[in-house]
Amino acid sequence: QVQLVESGGGLVQPGGSLRLSCVVTGSIVSGYVMAWYRQAPGNEREWVADIRIGGSTNYADSVKGRFTISRDNGKNTVYLQINSLKPEDTAVYYCNARSYGICYWGKGTLVTVSS
Repeated sequence: QVQLVESGGGLVQPGGSLRLSCVVTGSIVSGYVMAWYRQAPGNEREWVADIRIGGSTNYADSVKGRFTISRDNGKNTVYLQINSLKPEDTAVYYCNARSYGICYWGKGTLVTVSS
């Protein structure tokens, strides 16, 4: 059974940084398009970034230049480095894996940006 477990969230001041991790078990991360989504209170879940099987990356305009998605195939882990955090980045961040119509989600990790 494929499972995704996120970690690394927390409370951080505006301008700070965090690195989120998503460990995949039950399959290999390199076989999926891996993505990060986020859901702020009262909002719908939105796509943040993804990394394709070939390694190319894509970002939402709202995070471009501040967030970096990466993948460590040896650790079966996907990361989201988030810099220059803003209060509007406060959300639960979810890891997603998809391949050939199959989609898996983690349970999320909370990032709170506040002074």
